[in-house]
Amino acid sequence: MSDEFGSDFLTITDDDGNEYELEHLDTVEFGGNIYMAFLPTDLDEDDEEYGMVILRVETEGEEDYLLTVDDEDELDAVFELFLQRLQDEE
Repeated sequence: MSDEFGSDFLTITDDDGNEYELEHLDTVEFGGNIYMAFLPTDLDEDDEEYGMVILRVETEGEEDYLLTVDDEDELDAVFELFLQRLQDEE
């Protein structure tokens, strides 16, 4: 899945027009959806805003879009899945 988005780095734009550069960490399937985990490259690790960013892949026609996950239970479950996968890789 990550090959469809190009390199391991991606620039996204929020609804307010702010751009963020993210580094792709991993992609998982959960509950019939595809999720991608990223780390922000434009924030220092000591910044309180620094942390894993999880986005859901939505497909419309032939286009894939990355959307925020608004459901807290869904986000928590996917976050735990990513953490487990990262721990398993170590």
